[in-house]
Amino acid sequence: MSAESDSELLEVFSPDGRMLGLRRRGEIHGDPALIHRAVHVVVRDAAGRIYLQKRSRNKRIQPGRWDTSVGGHVDPGESYRQAALRELHEELGVALADPETLEELHRYTWRSAVETELICTFALEHQGPFELHPEEIEEGRFWTAAELIRARGGGALTPNLEHELGLLGVVRPDGSDGTG
Repeated sequence: MSAESDSELLEVFSPDGRMLGLRRRGEIHGDPALIHRAVHVVVRDAAGRIYLQKRSRNKRIQPGRWDTSVGGHVDPGESYRQAALRELHEELGVALADPETLEELHRYTWRSAVETELICTFALEHQGPFELHPEEIEEGRFWTAAELIRARGGGALTPNLEHELGLLGVVRPDGSDGTG
C-alpha cells in the first residue's frame, strides 16, 4: 500500500493508551485528537554518524526535509518491533535475520498541528549500502553530530527529528549543543 494512501486503516488510541478502534489515515492526518502509533529506527554507522532520509517532495507532511533514518506507522495488530522491521526493509532495503538486533531506545508522544503520534524509537548499527524506497525517500546519507547541530533550526530538518536529536543526546534537552 502506498505510504500516502488516505484509505489506509490505523489504530487510534486514548491519551492513556487504550486502543479505541480503526480510522482512515486521511482522517487521522489533520486531526491531532486521533492519536496513532508510529515507529522510528535510528541507524548509525561504526563511527557513530546518524543516517538520515530526505523525505520525498510528494509527501504531505514535511516534504523535502531530512528526517529520522526510518519512520512509519504501525499497522493494526502489529507490534512496534514488527513495524520497525517492516519499515526498515521497505524504506532502506535492510532485512535483519535477528529481530533482537534492534535496540529499543525510548517512547514518547509527538504532537503537531496535524497529528499526534505515540512513537517508539529503535537503534541499529548498519553500514549500508541501502536501497531507498523512491516514493518515500529522495536521498539519504550519514551525518555527523556537528553537521546535525549546524543544520538544527534552519528548516532543513523536520521538527520531530530536531526533538529526537535531544532524546538521542546529540543536543541537550534545552536545545543547546553544549559548546556555549
